[in-house]
Amino acid sequence: MKKKVTSQDVADMAGVSRTTVSFVLNNVKRYAIHPETAARVRKAARELNYVPNASARALASQQATAIGLMMTRSPEYIATDPFLPQILGGLMDVAKQNKLGLLVEWVEPGQELNTYLKLARARQIDGFIIMTPREDDTGLKALVEAEVPAVVMGYVPGLDMHSVDVDNVQAAKTAVEHLIELGHECIACISNAAKPYTSANQRYEGYKAALTDAGIAFDERLVRFADFSSQSGYDCMKALLEENADFTGVFVASDSVAFGAMAAIRDAGLRIPEDISIVGFDDIPMASYVTPGLTTIQLPAKEIAEQSCHLLMQLMQGDFCQERIVTLPTQLIVRQSTARPERRP
Repeated sequence: MKKKVTSQDVADMAGVSRTTVSFVLNNVKRYAIHPETAARVRKAARELNYVPNASARALASQQATAIGLMMTRSPEYIATDPFLPQILGGLMDVAKQNKLGLLVEWVEPGQELNTYLKLARARQIDGFIIMTPREDDTGLKALVEAEVPAVVMGYVPGLDMHSVDVDNVQAAKTAVEHLIELGHECIACISNAAKPYTSANQRYEGYKAALTDAGIAFDERLVRFADFSSQSGYDCMKALLEENADFTGVFVASDSVAFGAMAAIRDAGLRIPEDISIVGFDDIPMASYVTPGLTTIQLPAKEIAEQSCHLLMQLMQGDFCQERIVTLPTQLIVRQSTARPERRP
């Protein structure tokens, strides 16, 4: 029996996705597909004698109505995250311009696969933006295999997925190099989250790289992993002070976590930056208003969100995106929380 021709066969011959085949052959007007791409699809369909069935035409005629922002964090953290408004602002600007709704969902670690596919199959979401991805997120690979339009705000090594991010390793390295240039030789690190979160691991690697390049021995006892919150930053710094009182500088891979660390330093009767200099990461609005002002890495949050949304729109329209990984620049913002080290009494 002759094998039935499928939309995947047409897609393979034309060098496009099945979504593009569906939009072209069902004459979906809401997405502007390049004329050359459309012609290639139609030629492949003619040569293969492919005709879409009625249910496929009905499915293709449904208009995309919503994109989803997926966050692998707890609801408690999402409610208090000072970084999130910038992300939401960027996404909502682009979504509104394209008459799309924005659905925000939190995903419990370990439940990503079920959550992503359930939303995709129910057509509640037409495209996904994944925030703060984890290396152990099994749902991301499933989205790629199912050809669901998706963009990661971050980067997952070994996964062929479109992403928008900064160079976390280099940015963290720049932050630590600032402390080294000031004369600090014993530098602690409090990461923004647990190691499975890709940004946490990359910023940790940047910290170690800066020490190595400066000829400073890495000491694992000077490292703690927080959980995004200010309270975790407080707890990590308190533990460091109790166990390793000799460090004069600390790199904290999140401003929110850094605020907690600063409170712990003050509660211990120490001064910032005279006793301990501190560098954060993100440059959230509050960083310039705390006392002392927080030296930090400026991360272009709103631009990351906007570019992620634009890239997702291209994927939803069936366009070929040659640039799969978009890397945006960061900048060190020097304020009053860092200075040359002073010997403690």
